[in-house]
Amino acid sequence: MGLSECMLSVIVFSLYSSWVLTIPFEGQILHALLDFSGLSPGSMALAAVIAHLFGLSLCGFFIRTKRAAKKLFLGAIGYCFLATVILLFPPSVVWMVAIVGAGLLSGGFVAAYAFYLRSVTSRDERLRTVADGLVLSNALMIVLSTSAGYLSMYLVLCLLMVILGTAFTLALRLPEVDRLSAVATSQSPGGGQKGSVAMPLAFLCLFIALITINSGLMYQVINPAYAHLQWLTVWYWALPYVVAICVMRHLPRSTRRGYTLYVAIAMIGLAFLGFMSLDRSVPSYLVVNTLMLGACGIYDLFWWSVLGEMIDLYHNPARVFGIGLAANVLGILLGRVIGDVAIFSGAQGPGSAVVGLIVVFVSLAILPPLHMCLLRILRNHAYLTVTAEVVSSEPAEKTPYDLGQFTELSEREAQVVDRLLQGKTYKTIASELVISENTVKTHVKNIYSKLQVRNRSELIDLVLENRRPSDQ
Repeated sequence: MGLSECMLSVIVFSLYSSWVLTIPFEGQILHALLDFSGLSPGSMALAAVIAHLFGLSLCGFFIRTKRAAKKLFLGAIGYCFLATVILLFPPSVVWMVAIVGAGLLSGGFVAAYAFYLRSVTSRDERLRTVADGLVLSNALMIVLSTSAGYLSMYLVLCLLMVILGTAFTLALRLPEVDRLSAVATSQSPGGGQKGSVAMPLAFLCLFIALITINSGLMYQVINPAYAHLQWLTVWYWALPYVVAICVMRHLPRSTRRGYTLYVAIAMIGLAFLGFMSLDRSVPSYLVVNTLMLGACGIYDLFWWSVLGEMIDLYHNPARVFGIGLAANVLGILLGRVIGDVAIFSGAQGPGSAVVGLIVVFVSLAILPPLHMCLLRILRNHAYLTVTAEVVSSEPAEKTPYDLGQFTELSEREAQVVDRLLQGKTYKTIASELVISENTVKTHVKNIYSKLQVRNRSELIDLVLENRRPSDQ
């Protein structure tokens, strides 16, 4: 296991997601294909997004194991390869079937990715892992979308098939045995019961759906207003999003990322004010798009990483992950509807901006209670910072595994192992045991040496192999 399996899953996710972002999910290549064929992209693009929503929402009810998730990966990639082949032929009703099916399967693929996110990544590394996936997929999407303006559509589709073929080949190497999650789920606050995550997940979904109304308005109103700048929008559109995620990923662990959520809300508000007051020139587009997409990057990483830790609290990670991300797509669809109404009424500019500003103020009001709700179950998440005055009175969770059998460990080393199995960071362990982080690292080095393991993953395997009979 370890980094190689983690990176393998990230690469498979990124390659496939880049195809999704360029074709079924409001993809610029799909729009270019339909424009080239003299067809309106509206109905097909909308149907694909709705199908993606259903795929996200329903996946967790059908995919219950990592083995099933891998089968879904291979099936989704294979289907989308065939869908791309179909796009090489003249437009027909088969196009609609292919794209809608791809939207449904791609939603399931994203939800099922939670099985790999949970099993090959420790809890304290999930933010960086999802950041890598979002950055790589969107960066590749930018390259593909830009290439569509310089290459023939036939060559672009062939390039997409190469990407899907590579993703399929790598997906064959993905593991099917779930080891890390066996410890992570049992250690989670609430014991992995549905009740422990239902209310925070519902609150988070409300917030996600609300704030992503702005994304729907962006697709339906803001982007079309700058359609005459296609030479710029085709490559710059998602660039601020990628840059924002890169910045958030590389912030020091001590940084209070929670404050950036308020900064992002302000950025969205300024973007709408700029859209209302500025013209439709290049500088105006750069200001509006940079503010809006930069904020989207900050918030996407926020809820992807929060959901990435919530998956430890429920027996089926795909259900939690899928429902949470479905709220994202639902918000986009709501934004599209609002944008359509504004366009129909002839006030798409001012009307959409006013709706966007209302969403900003409501989101600002919801954010503090959401923060406190999530903090009850995810005390150590990077975005959920706690002030120094707040001290938890609850005792640390106890591992159900018998560490007393490892007689070579000292009492302090056993305490460190107990917290390592809970997925805690070295900084958190140091704080709980009132020792320095360097001392924790020394203890971990000694533990690995005594137990003859090389990393946390091998330590988990060793503990699983020696657990008490009652835990079998």
